[in-house]
Amino acid sequence: MQIRISWPAGQVTATLDETPTAKALAAVLPITSTARTWGEEVYFETPASPALEAGARQVVEPGTVAFWTEGDALALPYGPTPISRGEESRLASPCNVLGRIDGDPRALATVRPGDPIRVEPAS
Repeated sequence: MQIRISWPAGQVTATLDETPTAKALAAVLPITSTARTWGEEVYFETPASPALEAGARQVVEPGTVAFWTEGDALALPYGPTPISRGEESRLASPCNVLGRIDGDPRALATVRPGDPIRVEPAS
C-alpha cells in the first residue's frame, strides 16, 4: 500500500508493508494532523491506536515510517534525533515499523512545527 504525506512546503509518498499497524492506519485514512519535530524527525498524532508489535525497534534507518504507540503518532525520522548516537535515527522508544519513504526522506526537513500535515492513500 502507498500513502501520500503532504504539508504546506512539500510532500512524500511511502510504501507500507502488510503489518497490523499499517492496516490500522489505512483504516483511518485520510487524516489531517499537526506536525511536530524532534531533531530530524517529524511526528504527529493519528486516530489509530495499535498495540506494540513484536518487531518494534528504537533505532531505524532514515526514511523509515514508524508508529509510536505511546503517543498514537506516526514518526518519520530523516536523520539524528536528540538521543541519537552519531548519525543514527533513534526514536523516543521502540516503535512499530510500517514501511519506508519513497525517494529522499530529507524532503521532510521542510516540515515546520505546527504545519498541517495530511496522510491519504496515494492514487
